[in-house]
Amino acid sequence: MTRATSVTVRVPAKVNVQLAVGGRRPDGFHDLANVFLAVGLYDEVTATPADRLTLTCTGPDADQVPLDDTNLAARAARALAARHGLDPHVHLHIAKDIPVAGGMAGGSADAAGALLACDTLWGTGATQDELLAICAELGSDVPFSLVGGAALGRGRGELLEPLAVGGTFHWVFAVADGGLSTPAVYKECDRLRDTTGRGATTADIPDPEPSPALLEALRTGDATALAASMSNDLQAAAVSLRPSRAATLAAGTDAGALAALVSGSGPTTAFLVSDAEAAERVAAALRASGTCRTARTTVGPATGATVLSDG
Repeated sequence: MTRATSVTVRVPAKVNVQLAVGGRRPDGFHDLANVFLAVGLYDEVTATPADRLTLTCTGPDADQVPLDDTNLAARAARALAARHGLDPHVHLHIAKDIPVAGGMAGGSADAAGALLACDTLWGTGATQDELLAICAELGSDVPFSLVGGAALGRGRGELLEPLAVGGTFHWVFAVADGGLSTPAVYKECDRLRDTTGRGATTADIPDPEPSPALLEALRTGDATALAASMSNDLQAAAVSLRPSRAATLAAGTDAGALAALVSGSGPTTAFLVSDAEAAERVAAALRASGTCRTARTTVGPATGATVLSDG
């Protein structure tokens, strides 16, 4: 039964303040200790009734967003409908502001947004646990996009433990031209590990664990301590595939960022700064450096998928 004629859900981007990557498992995946922080760059997903499942998208790089069944938002709608014996007759419109294929979970955010929007539109009454289970089937980052805030992701990143955050952290994100394929970055990570002679499988790499110092820095809201403990095991692979990212990282650091790292699998680069004034200064320097397409400022943590309108 339809309870609304249109539902709009806002969903945040994320940054991985720690991404510890275990060895390659026999199934090809990697166990992670993935410390997520949601940040205030958002996509909005609007669901309205339709004769069939259709998608549209507007916003920066909208032309790079697939509008067929490969889109995670479409897959989310189909998965929810299948669980409840419904036809996925819905039009999903994605208003894009999260960088596309930028390592900030934009596609995963859209999936979480579509899931919550369709649940509200169709009146399916799914529990949070059911929605999270569907999210986990769709992709490793999708569950966090639903809940937001801060969390430790285990397994492939989908097993979440909420984390306390004691303050607001200021960020600058340098947006690159083009994206990076997440599977390609993991493959390059394995290749680089193999070239060192240490190996790349679970037999070679210790189980990933979160940094106690990083978790404490989040809890206390200490930006300087967080900067000292951030890390991304995929950074070397992302820079190997996109060497220009090294210049971007250096430009932000030279401009006064407390820390710089590739966001997730990249190619977006993230800069932790001390306050809003520093964020504007670093963003301006990055834009002037010629090493990125643009730079965006924001704060974290941000709330997860949120219904904005239901009418």
